[in-house]
Amino acid sequence: MAVKIRLKRMGSKRKPFYRIVVADSRAPRDGRSIDLIGTYNPVANPVEVKIDEAKALDWMSKGAKPSDTIRSLFSKEGIMKKFHDQKNSK
Repeated sequence: MAVKIRLKRMGSKRKPFYRIVVADSRAPRDGRSIDLIGTYNPVANPVEVKIDEAKALDWMSKGAKPSDTIRSLFSKEGIMKKFHDQKNSK
């Protein structure tokens, strides 16, 4: 089973709100997810990003692949650097 970390769209028309979830890659975008690890609100000024860092690092160490958008959010939050350092320190 390929596991991905990706966005799940919530909110209404023209007011998107996203949940950052861990899901099976074969599941639909807004379908069943395995775990909720954060939220992303692009409408707010400034943009709101809340991520449970421990859960994100745990899922990535188990083999979950972040989508392109999630990878950029994680890079801005410093999670990708911590994952890289954690992986190389072993």
